Amino acid sequence: MRTNTAAWGLAADEFTATGGWPPQLYVREARRMLSAYVMTERDCRGTVRVADSVGLASYTMDSHNCQRVVVDGVVKNEGDVQVGVSGPYPISYRSIVPTETQCANLFVPVCLSASHIAYGSIRMEPVFMILAQSAATAAKLALDAGGIPVQQVNITTLQTRLRQDGQHLQWPPVVDGEIVVDNASASVTRAGTWLTSSHVGGYWGVDYEHDGNTGKGVNRLRFTPSLPAAGSYAVSLRWTADPNRASNVPVDVVHSGGVTTRTVDQRSSGGQWVSLGTYTFPAGTAGSVLIRTDGTNGHVVADAARFLPA
Repeated sequence: MRTNTAAWGLAADEFTATGGWPPQLYVREARRMLSAYVMTERDCRGTVRVADSVGLASYTMDSHNCQRVVVDGVVKNEGDVQVGVSGPYPISYRSIVPTETQCANLFVPVCLSASHIAYGSIRMEPVFMILAQSAATAAKLALDAGGIPVQQVNITTLQTRLRQDGQHLQWPPVVDGEIVVDNASASVTRAGTWLTSSHVGGYWGVDYEHDGNTGKGVNRLRFTPSLPAAGSYAVSLRWTADPNRASNVPVDVVHSGGVTTRTVDQRSSGGQWVSLGTYTFPAGTAGSVLIRTDGTNGHVVADAARFLPA
């Protein structure tokens, strides 16, 4: 194989200044900075969500095997890690700048502050591009403020400018004016027994809930938003789809004109906002979306509801 490959030679049009050989080795992972915030597996899994996000990562937490060993006469790779993430997750601004006492004018968007397993997810070229752009924007803000330490850049000002430039800082992306009530929101009320899960991807936030395919007619869950003004809102519902879901889930939209019932099929259209229609609501918390389990033919999922000014 080596002889056959060698017959092709090196590429004549690449690395011409160094005889066809690349002048630099590809280093997958080297020393990393230790700063005020260390990105860890909890960030990748969505267990924690930083507030000072300057970009998103979404790749699998992976680390290649470090050796091959023989087990019972079979050669096996040892040390390989391949763990998926539930969705894109935010990267902390604090993880790309050193602590101020160590260095006040440095950005580190590549060898950032991250654990080994978290770096296995973050270390993708598109993520480095995202973090580099965020770092450049923060550098400009620091200069405009009179050359302040990069750690003192106002994170709200930075995030506002990044969003203006098209940067996504949280997932799913925020739509202007939208009000999302997640299953983990304090305003959610329940009857019966609901179980949390993250088994099927496509959910909003860190998890979703389901009725365990039991307690039909008893289990119900209500999403109640706090609307800033009266008016028309487009209402949408989100769930994770699977063949074991119910195809006939009744959903009551409580609005100014009364109650409108829709039926949704949770065996399809998962991981997206599904329209329930446009309705008029008063300001405050009088409106809601109620998921019921009466007569349903499978697991009923409650993930999130969205209210978008029409």
